[in-house]
Amino acid sequence: MDGRWRLRAAAAGIAAVVLGVGAGELAAAVLAPASSPIGAIGDALIDLAPGWGKEAAISLFGTSDKLALIVGIGVVLIGIAALLGVVEARFPRAGALSCAALGVVGIAAAVSRADAEGLAWTPSAIAGAMAAFAIGPLARRSAPPGRVAAARATDPERRWFLAWAGTATLIGVASAAGGVLLQTRARAATATRRALHLPAPARAAPPVPSGAELTVPGLTPLVTPSTDFYRIDTALFVPQIDPASWSLRIHGLVDHTVVLTWDELLALPLQESYTTLACVSNPVGGGLIGNAKWLGYPIRDLLARAAPRAEADMVLSRSTDGFTASTPLEVLTDNRDAVLAVGMNGAPLPPEHGFPVRMVVPGLYGYVSATKWVVDLEVTRFDRASAYWTEQGWSPRGPIKLESRIDVPRTGATVPSGDTVIAGVAWQQHVGISKVEVSVDDGAWQDAELATAISADTWVQWRLPWHAASGAHTIRCRATNHAGEVQTAREVPPAPDGATGWPHITVQVA
Repeated sequence: MDGRWRLRAAAAGIAAVVLGVGAGELAAAVLAPASSPIGAIGDALIDLAPGWGKEAAISLFGTSDKLALIVGIGVVLIGIAALLGVVEARFPRAGALSCAALGVVGIAAAVSRADAEGLAWTPSAIAGAMAAFAIGPLARRSAPPGRVAAARATDPERRWFLAWAGTATLIGVASAAGGVLLQTRARAATATRRALHLPAPARAAPPVPSGAELTVPGLTPLVTPSTDFYRIDTALFVPQIDPASWSLRIHGLVDHTVVLTWDELLALPLQESYTTLACVSNPVGGGLIGNAKWLGYPIRDLLARAAPRAEADMVLSRSTDGFTASTPLEVLTDNRDAVLAVGMNGAPLPPEHGFPVRMVVPGLYGYVSATKWVVDLEVTRFDRASAYWTEQGWSPRGPIKLESRIDVPRTGATVPSGDTVIAGVAWQQHVGISKVEVSVDDGAWQDAELATAISADTWVQWRLPWHAASGAHTIRCRATNHAGEVQTAREVPPAPDGATGWPHITVQVA
């Protein structure tokens, strides 16, 4: 019987905490959509995690890192709830006080967010209070030794406990689901209410050159669909910004502070350009990279309005959720297509890719340039300010390295013998690719056919005919850029400024 009461007490704690979390999520939907208890705690964990922990999560889970974090928070919360149920059964009010303390932790996480609302504290407060209120009556019915004679619960007691614990759990789950649904609908409504029709570009992107896209089954598309574009950022839940309330402030080491509203931005002569973006966490041959057509306004023209002072050498961009990136001022003021983007692939930015406005800067890894949901540009110096990832030990400037990748065949695949093709992509934005070579089984390097690049700011496709003989084979590739630099064979991990090495795959030819 001793084990049974512990199981019932643990179930009581889980039921109480689920009820509390559900109430908190429902309250967040009504009062403060950006401050759900799970979201607030998750964002705080992301901010507090060491750099190596974040890199490990991205390496292990890729673009599913946030889902993994939410699942992890849920698992840990269930474990804590079970423990609190046992504690409450043995020591009345101790579990309730602990539930209230969890609510306080949620409140602290919520109010510390950069985009905290006036009622940001209420969802976590309601969650903690509801869990603290429910855990006592439920745990007392779990029949711990000394509280029900001989540790035996009567049938009516058991039925009472099962009924109320089950009811509390169901209400909690339903409330959480309802809250998430309402929050999702509110986010979608905010994200699409304005900006469904963007103005035509004053300068359209040049047509994609003939021969830019090779017809090789399995080869990555030249332009990445928005739905397939990788997403790596620090926001557990996508920030929701009403464009009517959005503004961008340019300040710091400037002669004139500039404030730009959404309507003012759309009234400017916008331009289209193709740019490939890559994440610094991308391993050699990895998929954290995509190419899209962006619509936006040149950042250099906005900085010219502000007139940066001679001593400035960096722009610290800030997202509405508090994320910051350090971008060299020279990169934002030269002739490249560094823009404040409002459109992606002919449509408004998707919320998860920065709606309503994000930065797109060719030639730099995203962690120092591609700030989503951007609201602030501070012109400053590298020796006076640091950004989110540089404070985690990453390089402050982050220029893109020369890279290539094999897409066809897939590593580990079984390939029919005979004539086939090896194909992939190569990139070094704002420098461009002049050659790709392939080596099979450490043999001589062979020149691949290079497609016509859209521009030096995009990746380029390549292919090589291959007569595949039976057996196991290892295939490598390397790229050469327009400056004559050959992709290095030296293997280094992504931290602190991007991975290097020759991508390779192994295949079995039948």
